[in-house]
Amino acid sequence: MSYSSKKQHPLKGVLFFMVAICLISVVDTVCKIFTRDLHSIQLVWGYFVGINLTLWVYFVFKGEKFSNLRTTEKPLLQILRPAFLVCSISSLFIGLTYLPIAEATAIGFVAPLFITALSVPILKEQVDLHRWAAVVVGLVGVVVIIRPGGDLWQLASAMPLLGALFFALFQIMTRLLAATERTHTTLFYTGLGGLAWSSLIVPFVWTTPSVTHILVFLATGTMGAMAHLCMITAFDNAEASFLAPYNYTKLIWVAALGYLVFSDIPSLDMWLGAIIIVSAGFYVLYREKNVNVKT
Repeated sequence: MSYSSKKQHPLKGVLFFMVAICLISVVDTVCKIFTRDLHSIQLVWGYFVGINLTLWVYFVFKGEKFSNLRTTEKPLLQILRPAFLVCSISSLFIGLTYLPIAEATAIGFVAPLFITALSVPILKEQVDLHRWAAVVVGLVGVVVIIRPGGDLWQLASAMPLLGALFFALFQIMTRLLAATERTHTTLFYTGLGGLAWSSLIVPFVWTTPSVTHILVFLATGTMGAMAHLCMITAFDNAEASFLAPYNYTKLIWVAALGYLVFSDIPSLDMWLGAIIIVSAGFYVLYREKNVNVKT
């Protein structure tokens, strides 16, 4: 079965995707608060501990058997996909340690544009000159935000950009798996794989967590598990290129949360850069809709 053969429901896909983005925004905000206490890598590890505990409760409630959960037609993708998620979240959390949450998120908005570029070698999609131009324009928007020579021009500003690249790979693999894999199977490998990959590096930054930290792990993990369930369902109902621009709804959430929690007021450069990146993303969507109508 190809990844385009299932009957899809784009509106349902969009709704589930936007809920996932909202939950991820809350997770990012909570974890930024606790980067003062724990290393970003340990927060990622705790996040996956919470995800696994939440998923196992969910699977037991649903009456899922382990033998069914681990059955997959694409084991390599199921193992590799959570590695990209760990790299993406770790890069973002490291960036959040030093950057305002709105700025870090805006830089990460190049993920949909990376999806456009990566869809050529991975999804075998045709990408014309217009969409490549949109990718370049989006990167110009990143330069506007980080302002070479300004306060954000530092190594930390590169981390959300790296995280966006990993997240694009993660989303494309989600799309590839959605065609043949059960949602619960992909969730199972997401949680278990994420914990396994993060466990390889967490010993190097380990700090004994407090009771509060353990509660944070559980809370963020619960929200993360819900977000991944929503995201897998979204990609099962709509194409990757169609959903990509809806990543931008995250800016609304993080701008509000950043102001309420950290008293951060996004700069004019951040808004200008975000508008450039978002415009490039929506131009890609506009072009794809026109091409689909003509064909």
